Amino acid sequence: MQACLDQLIRYRWPDGFICPHCGHDQGYFIGGRHIYQCTACTRQVSAMAGTIFEASKLPLVKWFWAIYLMASDKGGISALRLAQQIEMSWITAHRMLRKIRIAMGHRESLYRLHDLIEIDDALVGGRRSGNRGRGAEGKTPILVAMENRGEKAGYVAMEAVASVTKQTVRAFAERHFNPAQMVRSDALASLSSLGETQHHAARVTPADKAGEWLPWVHITIGNLKTFLLGTYHGVSGKYFQEYLNEFCYRFNRRQVLQELPLRLLNACVQHAPIKHAVLY
Repeated sequence: MQACLDQLIRYRWPDGFICPHCGHDQGYFIGGRHIYQCTACTRQVSAMAGTIFEASKLPLVKWFWAIYLMASDKGGISALRLAQQIEMSWITAHRMLRKIRIAMGHRESLYRLHDLIEIDDALVGGRRSGNRGRGAEGKTPILVAMENRGEKAGYVAMEAVASVTKQTVRAFAERHFNPAQMVRSDALASLSSLGETQHHAARVTPADKAGEWLPWVHITIGNLKTFLLGTYHGVSGKYFQEYLNEFCYRFNRRQVLQELPLRLLNACVQHAPIKHAVLY
């Protein structure tokens, strides 16, 4: 527990304690209560306050295990498996993982794609079999954009949408692209709004030619489907975006996998408290 607390403090105040109330840089640690007291305003500050761990009754070591297990396996970890691994209820594990995924999504929202970008839509998730393609039931429409760096893929951005329209495509581009980038897509009419802010090239793309015009985005959509079915056996509903956040966070750091647990811990420490997913 103490080692976890020490690591949390190092990430929370890398240059030494700073009082969040008055900005003073001097305080003393009250070890038995895991709090700092400012020597100027005398306010007390918990090391976990202002992070996603705030108000949690779980031992900090369980949070650290959850972050490590989630970051160290490229397939992620389900709430059921996490509950078994660190001995807690499924609902507590589910809420814990939700908080971590929200922190992942916040970190991803800070980045913008640039240079040559591929974009496509897809229907993913769900558990029901049936029609394929745009008539499929139980599926969630998503927009996927990927930097094309020639022989390798760059960063990816994904977003679940109610439907693929010019409005949702426009909003997606505003959130995830730098202005005036080179963007490739198929000839879906809804994607034409990309031309308002980007250098947009659209091409009618038969299924057997998709690997030539949009190679990386199609590979990534396939990887996403494998990820969702392999670990979570299909997902849908209001939490779907959080699973996309998890996939993108891990994919965009695939070159630094050994650093991922500590990077994710830092993201959780720097994220504001998440009130709507309080653990019991």
